[in-house]
Amino acid sequence: MSRRIPILYVKRGCPWCREALSFFSQHGIELDVRDVDDNRGNLNRLIEVSGQSSTPTFEYDEFVVSDFSMEEFLDELEQVPEVKRELGLGDEEDWN
Repeated sequence: MSRRIPILYVKRGCPWCREALSFFSQHGIELDVRDVDDNRGNLNRLIEVSGQSSTPTFEYDEFVVSDFSMEEFLDELEQVPEVKRELGLGDEEDWN
């Protein structure tokens, strides 16, 4: 079985995208980063999975968080402990 890699849709100059990229990097989470400014197909897929075109947007199977700050993302993640576990994110105190 192949390991699934989360997708992060980003746009150039997006401060929330930079914050998300930094967070995931700090926590060793491998991402498939897709720039929607450079690729119309990425933008179309973003709209398909989230119903909107704002970034950052995180896609991991059925778990999709659109247009988020890291605080909003982590709040959403708390609702799906199996995804949190699969991503390898520990307790909240480890997130800073």
